[in-house]
Amino acid sequence: MMNLIGKSVLVASVVLFAAAARAEEKPKPVAAEVKFVPLFDGKTLDGWKQFGGKAKYQAKDGVIVGSSVPNTPNSFLCTKKAYGDFVLEYEFKVDPSLNSGVQIRSNSLQSYKSGRVHGYQVEIDPSKRAWTAGIYEEGRRGWLNNLLGNEPARKAFKQNEWNKVRVEAIADSLKTQLNGVAAADLVDSMTLSGFIGLQVHGVGKRADPVSVCWRNLKIKDLGHRKWLPLFDGKTLKGWSATPGGKWEVKDGAIVGSCPKTERKHGILLSDKKYKDFTIRLKFKALKGNSGLYFRVDKVKSNVNVNGFQAEIAADDMAVGGLYETGGRAWVTRPDAKQIKKLVKQGQWNQMTVSARGKRIVVHVNDRKTAELKNDPGRSEGYLGLQLHGGQEMHVEYKDIEILSDPIKSGK
Repeated sequence: MMNLIGKSVLVASVVLFAAAARAEEKPKPVAAEVKFVPLFDGKTLDGWKQFGGKAKYQAKDGVIVGSSVPNTPNSFLCTKKAYGDFVLEYEFKVDPSLNSGVQIRSNSLQSYKSGRVHGYQVEIDPSKRAWTAGIYEEGRRGWLNNLLGNEPARKAFKQNEWNKVRVEAIADSLKTQLNGVAAADLVDSMTLSGFIGLQVHGVGKRADPVSVCWRNLKIKDLGHRKWLPLFDGKTLKGWSATPGGKWEVKDGAIVGSCPKTERKHGILLSDKKYKDFTIRLKFKALKGNSGLYFRVDKVKSNVNVNGFQAEIAADDMAVGGLYETGGRAWVTRPDAKQIKKLVKQGQWNQMTVSARGKRIVVHVNDRKTAELKNDPGRSEGYLGLQLHGGQEMHVEYKDIEILSDPIKSGK
């Protein structure tokens, strides 16, 4: 017969096993637990505000009708509320001669072009080009994800009929569907929240009005995200240096340096491992070759780690490319001409790395420089900043931040 101690051990083991099993269970998607709420009451434009041009908007029979007027710029009917993460669904019908779209995560700020509406736009394009549900950035960078090469999505548009669009904006992932067909699939973290807006494009001097209509607008509000610091600006708390080179904090920045005689690669490693994340930082490369390491393992060699590196260097036109130390070497290199125009030599630049599942995307100064959509390689590991061995090095980093998990709206 089992004694009391044995029974206690058995019970404790069962409890621990059950807890571990629960920890391994995949959580239900947050979106599945949130209900859709209407953005339009079907009768009035309460909760909406117009920006930009003077196009006419009216609520009629459960539909928002936007009609063009001559000699006015693009017009936008926008929600008064800002949204961060969300799932949005709506239907639209558009005149074949009118370009339109739905703004998401968009803003009108006096500090930016005197209030010009800017942000992501889910396109409505009835032209032969047929890029409806592609993602354009109004008032800033232009096309971010058109539908070139996506024939099923281009053919999904129904001329002179109601079309249904679904938009999922989760962290830095923006995905769209047109009439149930997958359309845009963009990774971009430049803007994390903003209003929803209904666009009537300017028509120049055209006097006869043309219209676009929307109905059944509804949204799941999944909260918002923030950038959280990984460097306090004063100390190296949360980071540890491997042998090789020197790391110190000066004037709010991490400064790394080493002489050419140093053979080891000096790595400043995060104390914590990371799996799926989006991280951004500012860098200034003055001498030598450096990089932002991620999903790396510690090894006993002169390089100190094996793993992915988003390239950073003083004069290398591969900045923003992806290299795998201890593996495939260069995985993807950016266009040198693009980098020459994009990177400000000897000045502060921004790099963003999104590593979620098998998809990795790198941006430098808000322009995409590298992307792996289904990488079979590494899935987790440490973050790190590199000092390349055998080179005279001087590199600086600041404003190192990671994207938070969703925060409930109102907090």
